[in-house]
Amino acid sequence: MMDQLTSLVQIKGIRDGLLATFADAPWEDLRVALLMQIDERPAFFQGARLAMDVGNQILKVNDLVDLRDLLSERNVSLWAVVSESPTTEHTSQLLGLATRISKPRPEERKQFADVSDETALFINKTIRSGTRIEFPGNIVVLGDVNPGSEIVAEGSVIVWGRVRGMIHAGAKGDRNAVICALDLSATQLRIADEVSAVLKPPKDPRPEIASINSEGRLQAEAWKQANPS
Repeated sequence: MMDQLTSLVQIKGIRDGLLATFADAPWEDLRVALLMQIDERPAFFQGARLAMDVGNQILKVNDLVDLRDLLSERNVSLWAVVSESPTTEHTSQLLGLATRISKPRPEERKQFADVSDETALFINKTIRSGTRIEFPGNIVVLGDVNPGSEIVAEGSVIVWGRVRGMIHAGAKGDRNAVICALDLSATQLRIADEVSAVLKPPKDPRPEIASINSEGRLQAEAWKQANPS
């Protein structure tokens, strides 16, 4: 029963946060399914901005107000509701919610098809001690990764800041994944099943990229800007 409920709501990363896409089912089941997914992974959803695609659901003010309050209690911010129902769209507008979200144009989707249409989770804050973030794709952090925190991604991890926690990229075995940061002072780095030794803070921090080299070992080297072709 729990698996059936969970399958009613699909959540993925988009440019502006997270997008929850709802199946065609009773609203109460969908609401429970969404909250269930959030409660199963509270650290992942902490501070998230959530948009919902509710399809043909006809939602009144009380429906959205109640859900917005429940999400707020979980530190999740509802900012947009996309719907094919004029009633739901009007309700969303009355509550100050957006009713349009940025979606890739067809040519953009084709351009990224070679990377298996992977999504990326963008986190615009410092990851604090005790926080564990998991995502089935790439993760981009605009902030630091503090000691005692952990990031696990099935794809690559890019940190526009200092890394002093633990990062595991390619968590499902992708040995082509990389870890990039402005300062790689991590307690541990992992790519697929390769684990780095404990890294000491460099005397002269510089942007670095960690990857698995041709010998099958995890190494870090200077993260240089690619020359334009």
